[in-house]
Amino acid sequence: MQRLKLCLLLIPFLLAMAGCSRLTIVKPKMERKDGEQIAESYQVQDSPATKQRMETENALQRSTQRLRAGDLDAAEKNARAALKISPESADAYTLLAIVADRRQQTKQAGDYYKRAVELKPGSGAFQNNYGTWLCSNGYPAEALIWFDRALDDRSYSTPGAALANAGGCALKAGQRERAERDLRQALTLEPKNAYALASMAESQYQAGSYFEARAFIERRIAAAPASPDVLKLASQIEERLGDKAAAGRYVQQLRAEFPDASNAQPGGKAEQ
Repeated sequence: MQRLKLCLLLIPFLLAMAGCSRLTIVKPKMERKDGEQIAESYQVQDSPATKQRMETENALQRSTQRLRAGDLDAAEKNARAALKISPESADAYTLLAIVADRRQQTKQAGDYYKRAVELKPGSGAFQNNYGTWLCSNGYPAEALIWFDRALDDRSYSTPGAALANAGGCALKAGQRERAERDLRQALTLEPKNAYALASMAESQYQAGSYFEARAFIERRIAAAPASPDVLKLASQIEERLGDKAAAGRYVQQLRAEFPDASNAQPGGKAEQ
């Protein structure tokens, strides 16, 4: 099915980052001996803590930009530069985890995600990320604990993502009742959440509710570009409903758009 949603904390752009680390302050109401008011200018340098924070954020921004461009070596280099400046930067560890994940260095990625959540134990975003890694790597029951912790963070800005992840993970863990509860809550918050829609379609398919499964898979296909697993599931659902023509159309689309995954047949088992 679809990948769980990872929450990459992007560092906000600061005007102070435009190459200026010194501020000019004007102190008013200074007077000369003749009584005329003047303004005295002088410079104040940023504190060491402010300079460290700004340098760290600059390095994190560069790492994020290179990651988006697909330059993993530069992304890693800048994330490590951020860590050299601020050894307890959870954002830097998250960036290193994503780089490792994309290089298929699975265990190392998990170690980085875990370190990030250790540094920010109250952050829903980092808890969601570690839960995502656990669920994607065969530990769905343990992952649910981290998704619950993410949802306990009232400042977490995207609870719909954690609910969708929790629902999909509960489905993998065989906890169907929880899966449907969390997925429906996720869709209440984010009606076009692609992962939640695909997981609901899978849940209804497993339960034998094929008309409901069709409704969810159609919403999923309308919400975002279809993946191979989504098209496979769509063909399975139509096969169960007896619409072989529709099932065949999904298989044809799969073969056209994803040749490497074109060995799927209607009624086959979807990859998880």
